[in-house]
Amino acid sequence: MRQKKKIKKLNRIVQKIKHYREQMTQLSDQALSCLTLDFKERLAQGESLDSILPEAFAAICEADHRVLGMMPYDVQILGGIALHQGYLAEMNTGEGKTLAATMPLYLNALTGKSTILVTANEYLALRDAEEMGEVYRFMGLSVEAGVSKKDEEKLTNEGKKKIYAADIVYTTHGALGFDFLLNNLVKTANDRFLREFYYVIIDEADSVLLDAAQTPLVISGAPRVQSGLYQMADFFVTTLVEEKDYELEDRKVWLTDAGIKYAETFFQIENFYSEEFFEINRHVILALRAHKLFQSGEDYMLVDKKELVLLDNGSGRMMMGVKLRGGQHQALEVKEGLRPSQESRSVAAITFQNLFRMFPKMAGMSGTLSDASEELMEVYGVKVLKIPPNRPIRRKDLADICFTNAAAQLRSAVWTTLELHRTGRPVLIVVSTIGETEQVSECLIKEKVPHNVLNANNAAWEAEIIKEAGQKDAVTVSTSMAGRGTDIKLGEGVEELGGLAVIGIGRMANSRLERQARGRAGRQGDAGSSRFFVSIQDETVKSNGSKKLDKYIEGRKKISRRRMKKIIDKAQALGEEMAVLSRKQATNYDETVQRQRDLIYATRNHLLDGGELQVEKIMETAKENIDCFLNLKTYNNRNSLNRYILDHISYRLDQDIINLRLDSRDFVKECLLKKVEQRLKEQEKTLGSRERMNEFMRVAVLEAVDHAWVEEIDYLQQLQMAVSGRATAQRNLLFEYQDEAFESFKKMERDVKENAVRNILLSDVYVDEDHKLHILFP
Repeated sequence: MRQKKKIKKLNRIVQKIKHYREQMTQLSDQALSCLTLDFKERLAQGESLDSILPEAFAAICEADHRVLGMMPYDVQILGGIALHQGYLAEMNTGEGKTLAATMPLYLNALTGKSTILVTANEYLALRDAEEMGEVYRFMGLSVEAGVSKKDEEKLTNEGKKKIYAADIVYTTHGALGFDFLLNNLVKTANDRFLREFYYVIIDEADSVLLDAAQTPLVISGAPRVQSGLYQMADFFVTTLVEEKDYELEDRKVWLTDAGIKYAETFFQIENFYSEEFFEINRHVILALRAHKLFQSGEDYMLVDKKELVLLDNGSGRMMMGVKLRGGQHQALEVKEGLRPSQESRSVAAITFQNLFRMFPKMAGMSGTLSDASEELMEVYGVKVLKIPPNRPIRRKDLADICFTNAAAQLRSAVWTTLELHRTGRPVLIVVSTIGETEQVSECLIKEKVPHNVLNANNAAWEAEIIKEAGQKDAVTVSTSMAGRGTDIKLGEGVEELGGLAVIGIGRMANSRLERQARGRAGRQGDAGSSRFFVSIQDETVKSNGSKKLDKYIEGRKKISRRRMKKIIDKAQALGEEMAVLSRKQATNYDETVQRQRDLIYATRNHLLDGGELQVEKIMETAKENIDCFLNLKTYNNRNSLNRYILDHISYRLDQDIINLRLDSRDFVKECLLKKVEQRLKEQEKTLGSRERMNEFMRVAVLEAVDHAWVEEIDYLQQLQMAVSGRATAQRNLLFEYQDEAFESFKKMERDVKENAVRNILLSDVYVDEDHKLHILFP
């Protein structure tokens, strides 16, 4: 009911826009494009975006018509208003979301603030920036794509500055996330390229905000020393017995008490969970997860028996160059008999949840949002609004056909495909994995049916292949998410034959993926049909359903179609619940990191923006550091004291230090503080001015902050993996993670203070002939 009221309210704005649009048709091209300056002036004088919306939308609608030859439908304008107001707009496949987005993007870009559209892949970002860019440029705005046309072509900082300085940017969620992290790793203010976030529209929002949200974006830096524990831990895990040594439930695995005692005996250690043996614990959990939670052909595949490549769970596409974090990738390589690749150190990380929650205004669009409206509201604080279709949907969504085994399921789906193909109707067969596309393809080859296969092995052509899927006699086999964002238009004569037929094989991981697959047919009121062939051998049922189904699969006991459907649907519902819990857990873990990240990035920005560091503050920190050393009660040992001075204050041991009395703590402290003060004066004298000294101190502290933060991020990534392998009974793993992360942060703060003063006192500094500062850190 609320949805209807909201749509009715928005429709009143649509009528105002249409009224202004009639006036826009009378304007010359120049007069139309000049409206942009007029709108900007009105905003500068205090008018709001909402007050100029009807005129601005009317202007960009007319520009769409003149430049692209496409006049937005009323429902597209409706969707555009919803996007401006910060809704997640559910618009059916083929309803023209790309064109609808031009209106809110244009309106919000008039503010001069950052306006970004995030889309599913590089192809779509480049395509939409090029095609829609003509409209924006016609209206006097600049537009850029945040991805490069060639994979091997890297964008420079200067190139990124130009991109993000544009009025409107089209990019991918991955590119934006990595750019945010990189922007917070720069060493000077001039190297920053991102503007402050303001407005973002997320295309295929459910895919980005939900499906991609469980895996954080991680930037890796210098590799850590390669561990020899991978092979030993892998062997250990192969000797474990399920239920006795470990338990497996809901895609989680952990050692039992018996398993922990066995590990302590095997590795000859006293306490499996002590900090001393953290690395053994970590490697065992990684190996256990590798063997029990990851499947070859579903989560990853081996290329030429020498490289392990991850698979995108949504599209089935190979993710070349992407590695699992925290050593999990290396554990999988060892499991498959490969030599472990170099394990990199994590230097920056963020989840999509926390990335997009930084935008003051966030909107999104997709054909499948309403199923997850509660989760989207809870995590992101945004509402879903269902936009009515331009024409009534004529597609026939036929009832599922259920089978007891996968062989009969595949035979029936292929037979149905052959029957449809004989009539000339195009058929799109949608499956979940690459392996399944190959199985279906083999069956079609045996039947001598020409077809295209859309999976990880030919992803570069997916947009062109999917475009042709609506032509007469076309048969296309595709993974569930491949080709998203590209319309399937019906060829000549296909409408009369019944339109595109979508055949789904297997119950998919969630109902959104199935709705997306069905939505491939019947776009813009076209004829079409969809049907799913499901079985109790589907992967979704195996992962989330009952373990006692073999008697039905093998035919030893009969089962009704109704009971089968109930088992299959229940397994999918359980899988969806587990996915929601998993995403919520990922958010909770990252919120701990986010609090630390906010503090560190705020500190970095203060330093980069020239925040002044008082010498008094450095002296205060040095005093704190000296107190920590004196508290160790080793200051009365001359060797220990000399070592502290050489490591933290000065590379010289002057005579006064050599002859220093060690019987008084206060006397030692006073002497060390004088030494610090002396070194500060020496450094300032070398640099020649207080201004240069301030610049040097800023850089020295920034170096200390960055070094400590890299260590902290890397540790937190490993800690999360290690905590996930602890037994869940009577334990709050999130609390344990938060508690250990807090202790780690306190240690990091101590390290920053120690290293900041150390950098200032011990760095070798000089100013060259060009007045450029050079620093060699200790």
